[in-house]
Amino acid sequence: MKHILQLLDRTVRRWGARPAFGDEHGTLTWAEVDSAVQRLGTALAEYAVQHRPVALYLDHEVSCLLAMLGTLAAGGFYTVLDTAQPPERVRRITGQLEPALLVTDAAHRAAADALGLVCPVVELEEALAVTPDTFLLQTLREQAIDTDLAYVLFTSGSTGTPKGVAIQHRAVLAYSAWSAGTFGIDETTVFGNQTPFYFSMSVTDLYTALRTGAQLQVIPKRLFSFPVQLLDYLTTHEVNTLYWVPSALGGVVRWKALDYTALPPLRTILFAGETMPTPYLNYWRAHYPGALFANLFGPTETTDICSYYIVDRDFADDEPLPIGRACDNCGLLILTEDGRAAAPGAVGELCVRGSFLAAGYYNMPDKTAERFCPNPLQPHYPETIYRTGDLVRYDDQGLLQYMGRADNQIKHMGYRIELGEIETAAFGQEGLQSCACLYDAPRDRLVLFYTGKKGLEEALRPRLAQRLPAYMQPTVYRRLQAMPQNQNGKIDRAALRALCKED
Repeated sequence: MKHILQLLDRTVRRWGARPAFGDEHGTLTWAEVDSAVQRLGTALAEYAVQHRPVALYLDHEVSCLLAMLGTLAAGGFYTVLDTAQPPERVRRITGQLEPALLVTDAAHRAAADALGLVCPVVELEEALAVTPDTFLLQTLREQAIDTDLAYVLFTSGSTGTPKGVAIQHRAVLAYSAWSAGTFGIDETTVFGNQTPFYFSMSVTDLYTALRTGAQLQVIPKRLFSFPVQLLDYLTTHEVNTLYWVPSALGGVVRWKALDYTALPPLRTILFAGETMPTPYLNYWRAHYPGALFANLFGPTETTDICSYYIVDRDFADDEPLPIGRACDNCGLLILTEDGRAAAPGAVGELCVRGSFLAAGYYNMPDKTAERFCPNPLQPHYPETIYRTGDLVRYDDQGLLQYMGRADNQIKHMGYRIELGEIETAAFGQEGLQSCACLYDAPRDRLVLFYTGKKGLEEALRPRLAQRLPAYMQPTVYRRLQAMPQNQNGKIDRAALRALCKED
């Protein structure tokens, strides 16, 4: 295969009448999805978007999924914009992207026009009314090759300029083949989609479904604030597979919602995006002892994932989970600062090679050269690796352990500290729901933010004193009513840093 939509072609032939994409507004079959994609592809192709970027200014609904696939049908590549983000950040993204076309809907047309882009704007409703031109679409498909871009996802940049990670068709095809085979995804799978479509984890939901005929059910964001309603939604829509960030799973844990709610028919529970607190895992496993649980790890620059660990034993509440082994078609290297292979068991930077790698950063050649660089361990021919900036090591079982970010280590009292180690030590304390540790550099102090019952500081201080050296002890413990979360559902550490400044 060379084009993502070949997956759709095959699925329509096999499972055309089965449900494909659903949200709170309704459900489409695979045949209906294919029809919509052909109409959208024809409409967008009129704007000559082949090999050019198309920006999608749409909500987290099925309509956005159709626009994503319609862009591919027109020969272009897409970027999903977050309609809830401040317009200034959206403009920074579009300024980097320079889209040839903006697709929105009637509900967001005024906000889209206010962005002030110089490209044409197309409303989805009008594009869906176009008669498909099958000859045009077939011609565009025949001209495609597997190194064409499929999409560009923007991540935060340290300079304030978002970085657009450019992913090719071949990376998605390789990744979806791995994810479907590894986790037994098939036409009976029903994904409960949590992550936004501008976040790399959604790639697994969408393209694994496209490959296998699985159903993708988009969960309304508001339900994650109401765990009982969330679980009822999963049950009503017969969701059996989750791929969520741990903070989303943690919302159910904090309310103990599985204790008094009819359990959805879950059989596969995957998680990634941030460290999974083992108390969260243990709570879910206690209620789903027969389900497959897996810890997935990887940056957007490797399509979504480069390593994984299928949970095969019990873990103590304060025991960190491994990030496991390399995915198929991914090679993992652990390198020292001077580019040599790290000694067995030693900590080094995780570097990735193989089919999952992004093409680079869109319109950022210098940044691309910095992170996508020649493999120093391969002197005989040119091979690109991606430097993740993540620190890892192999344990005695040959499993990767995540040790933190190379750029997230702090120096306190003369020692280098990984803040995640403090968080791991805190988990397991009875009554603790979530926590995050930050370094307040101006005051040279460690601050542990947490949610849970009152008075926990009196229990946390001696607990951490037993598990960590003195230089890793938080100076300040601050209880919050709720842990702030960003648009992706992860802990919002920028908001916590702002709270540090308020003290």
